[in-house]
Amino acid sequence: MSLEDATQLVKERVGDDVGIPKTIKVDFGKDGVIHLDGRVQPNVVSNEDKGADVTIHCSLKTFLDVTKGKANAQLAFMMGKLKVDGDFDLALQFAKALR
Repeated sequence: MSLEDATQLVKERVGDDVGIPKTIKVDFGKDGVIHLDGRVQPNVVSNEDKGADVTIHCSLKTFLDVTKGKANAQLAFMMGKLKVDGDFDLALQFAKALR
């Protein structure tokens, strides 16, 4: 699955309002980023590399495994497959909203 596919998945899962009035960035390193602005209605999902309240660093594969329920976000964090800069609880809320 590509960055574009993952971005479309996020757009479908969050709809117009993910219910998290913050900004969230998922950084896939060389594969790009997904940025969610939950402060505006409807929420805006893009591939712009902008600042965020929380940044989640992981591989595209790990992200897709978590969103598809094949992996647990907390376990991925403990195994070092997922790193969080900022509010960890916010990252967990985002992970739950995507499932």
